[in-house]
Amino acid sequence: MVTATSSTDALVTIDRVHAARDLADDAGVDLLVLTPGSDLRYLSGYNAHAMERLTALAVPRSGEPFLVVPRLEAPMVDAGPAGGLGLEVLAWDETDDPFALLAGAATARLGTAPVRVGVGARTWAEHALGVQRALPGSALELASPVLDRLRMVKSAAEIEELAAAGAAIDRVHARMGEWLRVGRTEAEVGADIAAAILAEGHVGVDFTIVGSGPNGASPHHELSGRTIGAGDLVVVDIGGETATGYRSDCTRTYVVGGAADAEVAEWYAVLRAAQEAATAAVRPGVTAQEIDAAARTVIDDAGWGEHFIHRTGHGIGLDTHEAPYIVAGNDLPLVPGIAFSVEPGIYLAGRCGARIEDIVVCTEDGVRTLNDGPRELAELAG
Repeated sequence: MVTATSSTDALVTIDRVHAARDLADDAGVDLLVLTPGSDLRYLSGYNAHAMERLTALAVPRSGEPFLVVPRLEAPMVDAGPAGGLGLEVLAWDETDDPFALLAGAATARLGTAPVRVGVGARTWAEHALGVQRALPGSALELASPVLDRLRMVKSAAEIEELAAAGAAIDRVHARMGEWLRVGRTEAEVGADIAAAILAEGHVGVDFTIVGSGPNGASPHHELSGRTIGAGDLVVVDIGGETATGYRSDCTRTYVVGGAADAEVAEWYAVLRAAQEAATAAVRPGVTAQEIDAAARTVIDDAGWGEHFIHRTGHGIGLDTHEAPYIVAGNDLPLVPGIAFSVEPGIYLAGRCGARIEDIVVCTEDGVRTLNDGPRELAELAG
């Protein structure tokens, strides 16, 4: 088994950049321009701060890729993983036009001005428009069709990073009885969970959803001042970022200070069966929409279909939500290395809700689940 890596350097190689260049060439995209965010970090290991000054990795379909960075930040590039990739770094001064610098260097490598330019999906508008102004004959499009093909399929090292993140968030769920009690507010519980996410091995807290009672029927509920009552169902969906940038995301549902009534126990058993069915369906060649259908059919057949109001899952890696999306209409066949959530839910508006979520990885012969905590409706003394 591959051991978890302790440094981003082991996860990033120049081969990734060259693979992106080859895929851009296959797609007829003349130039990729990737500004601060997960695409830049994935290809270069540079976790740059997004700001008004342009930082960008430029990948022309022929010739060598290069980094455009403010001169004041060039030392950070050299000192980090990107500095070991052999990329040319074009540092610009405060009175320079970085967009003209990027356009000129890309044109020189291509031998002609690029026409099709792919920019990251989360590139700031001022940067995307700056690139377009510097290349007036260009047409901007999303770089996602190129980058997603690379990022969806995780390497062995990436999978172990996700596994370490999953184990860390499992440890937080295992401690839920310390904080989730009758008489406490969602906000109070959320603060304790956030502290534990950091204590158990993350460097950042991405989200803490504590949906108690009727708030559990809102899948993306924000922490509130609602006081948790005896017998409340509480949906706890939490995740964070590890030092290497990989993410955790796991949901469990609890009943506090009492036991679930017969109706809740009945439909929660349906939810658990749906989550098990979708997980068991994961294997190479099965499509994303077939995984969604595996969960949805169980819930539909039991008569609760109208209460399952979101997709079954999403990819995960350097972003909590990334391709592929496990939803009807996505006919992408799974291949080994694709990692995603399996998280069906049942939500009864105005009453309560429940969700069970694990991160799974498609393997050569089936599925590996990266969260190991119990999935039954956990009863906490309160």
